[in-house]
Parts: sequence; structure tokens; C-alpha cells
Amino acid sequence: MNTQEIVQKLWNLCNVLRDDGITYHQYVTELTYILFLKMMKERGQEEAIPEKYRWDQLRSLHGEEMYQHYRDLLTHLGTEAEDDLIRQIYYNASTNIDEPKNLEKIIRSIDDLDWYSAREEGLGNLYEGLLEKNASEKKSGAGQYFTPRPLINVMVKLIDPKPGERCNDPAAGTFGFMIAADQYVKEKTDDYFDVLDLRTFQVHEAFTGCELVQETHRLALMNARLHGIEGKIHLGDTLSSLGAEMGEMDVILTNPPFGTKRGGERPTRDDLTFPTTNKQLNFLQHIYRALKKNGKARAAVVLPDNVLFQDGDGRRVREDLMDKCNLHTVLRLPTGIFYAQGVKTNVLFFERGTTDTGNTQEVWFYDLRTNMPSFGKRNPLTEAHFDDFIKAYTAEDRTQVKDSRWSRFTREEIRAKGNTLDLGLIADESLSAYENLPDPIDSAEEAIAKLERATSLLNEVVEELRKAEGMNK
Repeated sequence: MNTQEIVQKLWNLCNVLRDDGITYHQYVTELTYILFLKMMKERGQEEAIPEKYRWDQLRSLHGEEMYQHYRDLLTHLGTEAEDDLIRQIYYNASTNIDEPKNLEKIIRSIDDLDWYSAREEGLGNLYEGLLEKNASEKKSGAGQYFTPRPLINVMVKLIDPKPGERCNDPAAGTFGFMIAADQYVKEKTDDYFDVLDLRTFQVHEAFTGCELVQETHRLALMNARLHGIEGKIHLGDTLSSLGAEMGEMDVILTNPPFGTKRGGERPTRDDLTFPTTNKQLNFLQHIYRALKKNGKARAAVVLPDNVLFQDGDGRRVREDLMDKCNLHTVLRLPTGIFYAQGVKTNVLFFERGTTDTGNTQEVWFYDLRTNMPSFGKRNPLTEAHFDDFIKAYTAEDRTQVKDSRWSRFTREEIRAKGNTLDLGLIADESLSAYENLPDPIDSAEEAIAKLERATSLLNEVVEELRKAEGMNK
């Protein structure tokens, strides 16, 4: 049984919990609590878990006794576990399962999986497959801006992280960028086996991040541990004073959250030159300020179109970026590659200069959006779609690349256009307006998912009002 088949079996267990009203995201969190115990057993790493709360003890119980023991386990590991990572994974943990028989069904089903095959294929790969499955299900809401693995791999390959470099994702999500970077470096260095000190650095210090949402932070910790990474993943807001501590990085790879700060507030940290309510502009400022000022530190960042053309603070941030960094490449991404229709994004590749002025002389653009097929569940993005871009990006002489999607603008030309970076898209008059319409099935599914989430929220409001009404009687 391969990883994909095991992931599907785990995912099908969600049907067991439908009667408990558990959402997809709650299910993945619940699975994380249970899978961690099982995977620690499979990896022979149970010594940090009190014997009373290990997998074999849990699976030996039945019914109500198992259910109560499981609840005690969540509380104990979240508050009293000696291992800091275990305590963080189970911090504030509580079960959404109401029926003891459902919990037992899940534990028995997990115990019966083909764990020999899972170990052979990698427990980290199994867990990451589960996270990707969650993101691909529109009803989960988890994948609205989930970065597709092919895009992550391409960004990592082109940024080329090296052993001994400090890599960071200030909007870590489930830690996908850093896990891909770790795998990339391992493949290029024979898994660090030559140098013990280097291996220690790579495991404990090379890959770090920050995640604001506690449930997602929990998933990131689990994902990192199963991939053998023990670098610090902060729980908090990069746009607060915490972010100011994450500096002197060699590599930053990230896909920051889109939108404006809740309530129209500005970031609480005081070291940004142009604080704004736009999250992406604040994250962009954080990123180029957090890179080492050595001419080698570099970043690849996924950002929406509005960062390229927004006036006011947007223009000032772009000017500051092009002064402090060599913004050498902008990849215009196709629509439909994220699990939300109509999201238009780009990848900005840049290097921090040794000075604060005049670092960008020219910017190369690659249009991977115009005349591209409609991507979605039925036509997924693959690394092969980036082949021509990679050839252009890595060309020894970029001016010799013969590709209509590849274009260059000097800093003077960009300045003359008002410092907009909304450039490089092919003008194609023959393109029918209908060809850019989203897949009607995907659109319908997205609309249904949004309605279901809205209905769920309304039901919660009604339930709270009923409770309040009962208390007032």
C-alpha cells in the first residue's frame, strides 16, 4: 500500500465523525493528536511520552474507558509533558468527538493500517499527504491559499538553499516551504552524513518559522517533527514585535496571508518604514529587512497582484524594495492553482544588497498566466509547467533567451511607469474572454462550500443565542 492509499484510508475515517458534526479541519487536528502517538511508536521515539499515555496503553482500552483516558491524555500532554514539542502540539487540546464508539473506531482503524509501508515511504510524507488532502477539499476551507507542492519545489530549487544557511518562513502555515528546503539540501549533501556538527545545525537551527493560528501551528510542529526538523516555530504574529527578532536570515521562502489586518489596524511592531493595513506589504517589508545585508541573502515570495500596482504605501514599499534589494525576477503565476478561484498571484525573487540604495538595475518578468490552461482539481499544476520558466531564469545570458513570455524592464523604465510592477503580461487580442472563465464545476463547488460555512456559522450564532436566552429565564 502506497502513501496515497493510506492517506485516502485515513481521510475516509472522517465519515465516522459526521454524526458528531466535526469539520474537516477539526478532523485533521483530531487525527494529529492520535497519529502523533502512533507515529512515535512506529519511529521508536516514545521515551518522551509517559508510559501511561503511549499508544499501546490507549489501544488496549475500550468504550467509555478509552474515551476518558484519551481526554486525560490530551490534558496531561498539553500541560505536564516534559518534552517542549509534545507540550506545544497538545497545548489547549480538546476532543471534538462526542461518541466513545467513534473514537474507538478511529483508533482501531489507524492501528490496522499498513504501517510497514508507511514507514518505508516516510511517515512525514504520509502526514503531509493528509494535510494536502485537507487543503484540496473545498469544504475544509483550509486550502484557500494553500501553496501547491510543485510551486514550492520550483521556488526552493531556484533559491538553492545551502548547508549552514539559516532559512525561514515568517508565515509558516504547515511548514511546507521549510520541509521542502530541508529535503532539497539533504539530497544535495547526502543527508549531511559527512559532518556531525552540520547535521546538528540543520536539524535544530537551519529551518525556522512563525505561525499565527494555533491550530495550524500545531500541524506545523507535527509536520516538522515527522520530517526530522526541530528548529523553532514561533506561535505568534510576525507583524508584531516577535517578527523583529527573526532577522539575519540567509533564505526566506514564504506565501504570506492575503488581505488587510483585522479592523483596519496597522501592525503593532514599530520598525517598519511604511506600516500599513495591507498584510502583504507589511510582510514584504519584514522579509527584505530580515535578510542578511551581505549581497547573498535571498528570498522568493508569493504575493497577489495588488502588491505590484497598489499606489501610496504600495508604491513606496516597491521603491524601498528595489533600493535595498536586487529584484531580479517576477513570475506571473496562472490563475486557478490555489484552491480559490480568481486569485491572481506572482512570485518575487530578490537578493538583499550590501547597501540600501540602487540595487535593482533591471527586472525580468515571465508570463505564466496568459493563454495557460485552466488549472484546478481536474487539471492540477505540475513541475513540468515551469520548465520553460526555469530555463529562462537559469540562463547564463538572459538576453539570449528566445521566449515570448520572457521580458525585461530597466529600473528607469519602471520608474517612468510610476514604479508599477504590474508588467510583463502578453497582450493577446485573439484571446476569447470566455477562455479565462473559471471551471463552472469548481465555481459551483466553491459557492456551495462558502454557503455551508456560512450556514455553520449562523447555526453557531443561533445556538449561542439560545443558550443566552435560557440563562436569562
